[in-house]
Amino acid sequence: MYSIIVVQRDQQIRLAPGEHLGFGRRQRAAALRNEPAPARRWFSIPHDGVSRRAGVIIAKGDYWTLSNLSRHQTYVVENPEGAGEHIKVAPGRAEAPVPFEFARVVLPAADELLAFDVWAPRHNYHTDPDTNPDGGDAEQGTAEQDAAEQHTTAPAFPLDRSKRYFLALAALCEPRLRGQPYAALPTTQQLLARLRPVWPTVNRTALQWNIDYLALKLRLSSAPAEHDTRGRHNGKKETLALLALRFDLVHEDDLTLLSGGECRR
Repeated sequence: MYSIIVVQRDQQIRLAPGEHLGFGRRQRAAALRNEPAPARRWFSIPHDGVSRRAGVIIAKGDYWTLSNLSRHQTYVVENPEGAGEHIKVAPGRAEAPVPFEFARVVLPAADELLAFDVWAPRHNYHTDPDTNPDGGDAEQGTAEQDAAEQHTTAPAFPLDRSKRYFLALAALCEPRLRGQPYAALPTTQQLLARLRPVWPTVNRTALQWNIDYLALKLRLSSAPAEHDTRGRHNGKKETLALLALRFDLVHEDDLTLLSGGECRR
């Protein structure tokens, strides 16, 4: 069964677990004459700024690895759905594991950036995140401890999607959730305009109260900052957005709330 799909322009290259795929500036026929047996699959990137043997992808089941064969260039693997999430693969690094289900490999080439996509759709999950494969509780302790905890684990970031503070968080993260990982955060005026269709009475004071409340709820500060300067408020919003996107506290599906719809999650 194929586990990794490499997408280059209009072609797809499917790899089964254990298969290798080399890539670089060399044409396929010339490259395969010199490649070791495990890497005798190849796709060419015909650009003078790409190394002749630029790298190797290895399918590993539900993830894949990237080897950077360049002597000087660092490669970046981005998560297009991760609001800026990425990993760097240094020159000479062998078999760096890539955990993203959807990934974009970015190669610096002279005065431009070249990219191709890698899909790893065969991700495995436990049926119950708090349950081990053998059926036991992942946090099983003594009977007394289990009774005290009532077999529940407190959520790290308890957010209620029906509350106005969550609307504010969704609006704050919207540009980056819509595939612009480096987009600037919305200004206060932009946030107010975005929220008014579903929160007609919102104003600057109410919005800032909810931002402060979110910071408190997510443990970014000990209390609402009533006397913060504008710059410190902007820093708080940036930290909130980074935390929310990094830990998937808000998703693209949640943006339906900003249009008066119901979240599908």
